[in-house]
Amino acid sequence: MSLFKQGRYSGYLRPISYLIDLSIINGLAILYFFVDIEPKTFIVFVSVSWIVLSISSRFYEVYRYTREVTIFALSLRQMVLFTLIIFAFVGFYHNLSIYPITVFKYVLISFLLIISFKFALYYLLQKYRMSLGGNYRKTVIFGANKKTLALENFFTQNPEYGYIHKKTFDFKDRKKTDLEKCFQYIKDEAIDEIYCSISELSNSQINDIADFADNNLKILKFLPDNKEIYSKKLKYEYYDYIPILTLRDIPLEEPLNTVIKRVFDIVFSSLVIIFLLSWLTPLIAILIKLESKGPVFFKQSRNGFNYKEFDCYKFRSMTPNKDAHLYQATRGDQRVTKIGRFIRKTSIDELPQFFNVLFGDMSVVGPRPHMVSHTDMYAKKIDKFMVRHFVKPGITGLAQISGFRGEVETDKDIIGRVKYDIFYIENWSLLLDLKIITKTFVNAIKGEDKAY
Repeated sequence: MSLFKQGRYSGYLRPISYLIDLSIINGLAILYFFVDIEPKTFIVFVSVSWIVLSISSRFYEVYRYTREVTIFALSLRQMVLFTLIIFAFVGFYHNLSIYPITVFKYVLISFLLIISFKFALYYLLQKYRMSLGGNYRKTVIFGANKKTLALENFFTQNPEYGYIHKKTFDFKDRKKTDLEKCFQYIKDEAIDEIYCSISELSNSQINDIADFADNNLKILKFLPDNKEIYSKKLKYEYYDYIPILTLRDIPLEEPLNTVIKRVFDIVFSSLVIIFLLSWLTPLIAILIKLESKGPVFFKQSRNGFNYKEFDCYKFRSMTPNKDAHLYQATRGDQRVTKIGRFIRKTSIDELPQFFNVLFGDMSVVGPRPHMVSHTDMYAKKIDKFMVRHFVKPGITGLAQISGFRGEVETDKDIIGRVKYDIFYIENWSLLLDLKIITKTFVNAIKGEDKAY
């Protein structure tokens, strides 16, 4: 077994690439080519322009299966567009007297360094996968035909891309094929990605595989043909020259979106901790202690990102009891104290979770985490419940502002919660987060019927 991490590293590599590239273009400009410019103005203008340009041109969307020619094409397009941006800056500040030849030299040298770094990182990561076995993904294929054989050959003959192909399931004799045995193999071997040939599978089998992938946090992709795939969002990718379809596109899997959300979480949680919790915590602590014996904070294990358990913190709102980790508070629950009713009604009891956000276990906005016992129960009975664990859990979420907070009284409550959570995961944006936070604040002031 490899000593190195299985999975993706792009969440770390792309932000680092942004920082290095920005350091190159700003450092060369200020220290060598444009020494007479005002540094702050240039850095702000060029850095913002570079980030916006990179997002629109997909300059940093380089994956393990991306070909060198694609990387070169992305770099060439970025260089041309960046040249226009620099000329726009020089034209606006025409009094700088910067000659065109100087701009061309600056852009050329900058991109030689950037491309050199980009390809060095690309080849080093391939060497790392081949020699040390890190950054790999285990795969299986459902269906055997020419297309799946080509994909299998791609996996086995290109170890530098970091795929370890474990098995191809032949569905020629559909009566003898037992999907449950296939699913058990995937669990036993800790498979990461499932690839399906649509032409080899029936519609019911596709639905069963999609449900299994969602409920077990597996990436599901398809080799397309002329059959329909019932999905709202499909994403095309190419492995060498083999087209692959991804059933679910999750915006927060994009490294830049992950960085934006994490920066927002750190800034927002820090402001709440400094300006609210710093003085509110002692007051709440005194009120809790005056009414009942026990700790000020309540700690509970919950499932978070990728189903990992973490300790979720709250202000204690109940008298200490052995059932606190098993049963949710219900309407008129005798375990809830007087101060507990107030802090639960106003959601003040949730505020310590901003420390969970700062530590990286949670996000300000996301699917609400459940108790471990409840997660296990709902995962078995509620379809697609596990999809919620593709992102970090949140202090508040779209389901909570849509009437699905608090006690789960019927299966309809949890099904509605999962529906809104999946919509949030597939349609995340920073504006959506801000809307949810605003609505949560308004609801806290007004009070909610299920906040008990």
